[in-house]
Amino acid sequence: MKLLYPSSLVLDTKELEGFAATLHPYDVKKPLPEDVIDAEVLVTWSNSAENLNDAAKRMTNLKWIQSLAAGPNDVLNAGFDSKKIIVTTGSGLHDLTVAEHALGMLLDGARRFFEMRDYQTQGKWPGHLGGPQPDRPRGKFTTLRDANVTIWGFGNIAKALAPWLTSLGANVKGLARSSGVRNGVEVYGDDKIDEILATTDALVMILPGAVSTNNALNAARLKTLPKHAWVINVGRGTAIDEDALVEALESGEIGGAALDVFVKEPLPESSKLYKAPNCIISPHAAGGRPQGAEELIAFNLRKFMAGQELRNVI
Repeated sequence: MKLLYPSSLVLDTKELEGFAATLHPYDVKKPLPEDVIDAEVLVTWSNSAENLNDAAKRMTNLKWIQSLAAGPNDVLNAGFDSKKIIVTTGSGLHDLTVAEHALGMLLDGARRFFEMRDYQTQGKWPGHLGGPQPDRPRGKFTTLRDANVTIWGFGNIAKALAPWLTSLGANVKGLARSSGVRNGVEVYGDDKIDEILATTDALVMILPGAVSTNNALNAARLKTLPKHAWVINVGRGTAIDEDALVEALESGEIGGAALDVFVKEPLPESSKLYKAPNCIISPHAAGGRPQGAEELIAFNLRKFMAGQELRNVI
């Protein structure tokens, strides 16, 4: 059995040794060499569309694809035969890095580091941001302490983020398809969305990409948020109506937005989001650093060879 692993990521292949499989690195930007095209297992990470399309056509012996991405849309769109090939995701490998990025965005919005930087580049002193300031003023998002932070999409990333927010004094609630208590956080169902948004100081969106989540945050729901509320998105860009968001920012309907994901990436230069007031643009930088990839590959390889169910199967 041959297992192909990507050279786009530094992997400790010693953790993958000892199985009845030979390990072969490959270039994710080039067509696969002929001598490995008969591999049964393909591990993917940041592969080009051309590489995956070529693999889908030529790897006729392929049985299992282990993507290291949380949402392997590149693999799913490449043309692999889903009836014959198992596809597993890298869900869980990006929880801490994305949660950390979301926390940074929240602090940036609350303490207005982005505005300080804007003044610095102009050689100006932002005196209005320094000196004596009111403590937790009503109708403003200036701190996480006592802030109502809502996490929309309460999966593994949310479970990593919530304790950090709580430790900083935030009141954390969750929104998901089904209600309940998860890791000590009260999570509300879809029927409570508008009610929860109405009292939210900062909304962290970690929704997956799906037809059901397209434009989940639309013009009507943006109007439901308090005028000082910030929107953070580290899930999928399609979950927000970008035109409605620009309008909300320009009209002062919400306090600000910090976005790491967009409907189209790279974000076109013509996008109004670049110049929208109080809008922080992050170039899909929250993840990109899978942690524990070797353990996941080894676990699934063991299961695969034993004919057992793999983890994170789509």
